[in-house]
Amino acid sequence: MADMDIFSKIPELNYTEVACEVNAAEFEKIIYSRRSVRVYKDEPIPNDIVEKCLDAALLAPNSSNLQPWEFYRVVSPENKKLVAKYCLNQPAARTAQEIIICVARRDTWKKHAKQMLEHFENSNQQAPASVISYYSKIVYFANTVGPCGIVGLLKKTFTFFSRFSKVAPGGNSSISDLRVWMHKSTALACENLMLAFRAYGYDSCPMEGFDEKKISKLLKLPRSAEPCMIISAGKRSDNGVYGERVRFPREQFIKEI
Repeated sequence: MADMDIFSKIPELNYTEVACEVNAAEFEKIIYSRRSVRVYKDEPIPNDIVEKCLDAALLAPNSSNLQPWEFYRVVSPENKKLVAKYCLNQPAARTAQEIIICVARRDTWKKHAKQMLEHFENSNQQAPASVISYYSKIVYFANTVGPCGIVGLLKKTFTFFSRFSKVAPGGNSSISDLRVWMHKSTALACENLMLAFRAYGYDSCPMEGFDEKKISKLLKLPRSAEPCMIISAGKRSDNGVYGERVRFPREQFIKEI
């Protein structure tokens, strides 16, 4: 099928992008020194650094560039106290200089697919027909589940039988599939955010221990949006890390086939 060319064919593009030189040793320092910090010093993070870290989060890879995320920076002292309370008053929230609520959304993909098409239309670079088809057709097929999941059920049945004769990705056939999809992309952005804070000399802690309902109510989120995690940040206190890093044997997780 011509629409599927986007997956298998290399497009002919009048575009090149040369990767900049990087310092692997500095990157390793960021990775190895990143820890989940539970206690922070009473030392603010400069606003421009917080904004740069948020910009870094938005550069994370994500499914079909549909960017199913939102980031809420908690700025008022009253809301900081309230969010800390909703995070069970854990020190990582209570002592944080910055708190960012990372939200995953399954209701924005249509809007963002349309934005992608508008971008191609206004761009000086001609987008391949397969790309236009992808955002105008395939994205809708992949992410539509329909009323009461009827479309998703039909899609799942079609995919089941298609796999007897060809390779057939399943796409998102249910609300549960879409929830997994949106949280995967948002989690990638969360990692970018935490590594960015470390790169600028600050620390962070990803928190999953919070009252999702109260956080959603505070942000006035629709049912189709969910807090993925809450990230606190600040300057590491001397007692901010509770113990040495523990990782199980490498061979337990890394396999070859």
